[in-house]
Amino acid sequence: MSNQDTQGTPSASGAAADEVRLVAGGTEVTIAPDNGCRVSSLRVGGTELLRQGQKYGCFPMVPWCGRIAEGRFRNGGEVHRMPLNSPPHAIHGNGRDLRWRTALVDGTTAMFTYALDDPAKPWPYPGTVTQKVELAEDGGSLTLTLSVEATADSLPAQAGWHPWFLRHLETADGSQDGAGEGVRIDFTPEWQEERGPDHLPTGRRIDPRPGPWDDCFGMPAGVDVTLTWPGRLELKVASRSEWVVVFDEQEPAVCVEPQSGPPNGLNTAPRLVTPIDPLEISTTWSWQRLS
Repeated sequence: MSNQDTQGTPSASGAAADEVRLVAGGTEVTIAPDNGCRVSSLRVGGTELLRQGQKYGCFPMVPWCGRIAEGRFRNGGEVHRMPLNSPPHAIHGNGRDLRWRTALVDGTTAMFTYALDDPAKPWPYPGTVTQKVELAEDGGSLTLTLSVEATADSLPAQAGWHPWFLRHLETADGSQDGAGEGVRIDFTPEWQEERGPDHLPTGRRIDPRPGPWDDCFGMPAGVDVTLTWPGRLELKVASRSEWVVVFDEQEPAVCVEPQSGPPNGLNTAPRLVTPIDPLEISTTWSWQRLS
């Protein structure tokens, strides 16, 4: 237990009481279990890669990703409605709004859990969500894994991540290099989900279009997206999942979001989780310096 073994105890590396910090090879990863178990900071060689702030960093999207149309979804004969936190829709799950329990911190690995029927943000079915955060021993990559387990009735679910990568990295004096070239996003999806005026997929698959994007793409061979800060850093986002949402309509940051299904997927492409068949998804970020 080299950094922190229980929530509420400061780590040896100086993380706040409600944070967990993993350190290896010049990379520091900070997780905030009390703030939706988001990765609140990723510093590579002292350079921050994630947008800072209570709503940013990289938060898990669970038990659904993106928008649910009008907050409603059906499971068999039952219809449920989630709070409309982005009217007229419910967006990005409720795991990001909860306090997670720190289950384990061991070296460069940490695990966190919460109950799906947590009274603070109830979900209509009992179950457990677990997030595992693994920093490579050499500090050159980070792997995030989410699992959703049903403990009674089967339930539809999705899982994924919403990272806010800075468009411009900090310079040596701590300021953002706004005058330099911003991050480039390179990927080759097989299709793009046509987006309707309500920001939901229409059900049509179209040829990928140039950005800016707030769109879902299909990559059947697995998510493979490269972010390049010219002359500074290259970061690859990889996942065995075939779905990724890319959002780059805001100036401060861009988002590359691997997820287990498309937006509104609880209605259009439900993945049924049962007590013997949990949902699991992983993503790995790996990086290399360019200077």
